[in-house]
Amino acid sequence: MAQMKAAVIYENGGPEVLRYEDVPDPECPDGCVIVDAEAISIEGGDLLARAAGELPVVPHIVGYLSAGTVSEVAAGVEGRAVGDRVVALNAAGSHAAKRAVPAAMTWPIPAGLDPPRAACVPVAFGTAYECLFTAGKLAVGQTVLIHAGAGGVGMAAIQLAKRAGATVIATASREEKLERLKALGLDHGINYVTESFIERANQLTDSRGVEVVLDSIGGQNLIDSIGVLAYRGRPCWLAGRGAVALGAQQRAARRLSRRCDPVGVCPCPSHDRRHAGARCKRRATGRDRSLVPARGCCRGARIRREP
Repeated sequence: MAQMKAAVIYENGGPEVLRYEDVPDPECPDGCVIVDAEAISIEGGDLLARAAGELPVVPHIVGYLSAGTVSEVAAGVEGRAVGDRVVALNAAGSHAAKRAVPAAMTWPIPAGLDPPRAACVPVAFGTAYECLFTAGKLAVGQTVLIHAGAGGVGMAAIQLAKRAGATVIATASREEKLERLKALGLDHGINYVTESFIERANQLTDSRGVEVVLDSIGGQNLIDSIGVLAYRGRPCWLAGRGAVALGAQQRAARRLSRRCDPVGVCPCPSHDRRHAGARCKRRATGRDRSLVPARGCCRGARIRREP
C-alpha cells in the first residue's frame, strides 16, 4: 500500500503529542476527491481538537483546512476534475501530503490567488461573515464589538465589518496588537487587561451600545457583553463557547432574552459555501485585499510558519 507523510497524534495534548510519520494514502469514497496538499491553514479549532477532541482512530491526522491540487475524483462527483486547484475543508486530515474530502467541501482557487492565502479563507472569513451578517445582520452605519480582535476570526471580522460601512470596536490584550489592527479597519481598540470593555464601549457609543457583538471567547465574557448591547442588539458567539454559562446563570439569561436576540453560530457552517467561493474570487482579482490570518505552508506535511 502506498504511503504518505502526515502529522498525527495518538493522544490529546500540546504540540509535543504531534508525530511526523508514514501513514497509508487515503482512499477516495464516492462523492469525494483526493487533494494533494500544497499549503495548510492552522486554525484555533485545530489546536482545540488536538488538545481535547475525539480521536475516532489512531493515528489520527489533525487539521481542518488545506489547499492544493485534485489528484483523484471518485464516482458521483460533478464539477471537479484531476488537476483542479482547490481549498478543502473537513473535520480532520489536513496535516498530510494527501487528504480525501467530500467534493462539496472544496472551493476552486482562482487564478491570482496562491494556495497559502486560499487555505486561510473558508474558516476565518466564513465564520466572521456568518456571525456579522447572516446571524448578526450588521448594516452600514451600525457599530460592532469584536472580541479577540487579533485572532483569525477577529481579524477577518474587522475587515469585513469595515468594508460594510460599520464602526468597528475590538478588544485585545496588548496595545501593540490594537495598533496593528488599525491597518485592517479598526476604529477603536480596547485593552481588556487595563480597562473595562463594558465601560469603554459604552463611552464610545454615548451609552447607546453596539448593535452586534461577536464573541469567540464565551463564558463570563459573553455574559458581560450584554451590558454593551443596544436595545435588541445581537450577540453572536461561536457554538460551544458560552451556552453553558448562559444556562448556568439564569438571571443573566433572563436579561439576555429581554434585551437582545442571542445567536449561536457554528464556525464556518457548510451551508455558507457561496460566501467562501466569492471571497476567493475577490481576493484573486484584487477587489479584496484583506489581510489573511497567520498561515502555515506544507510540503509533504512539513509545516513551517511564515513571517
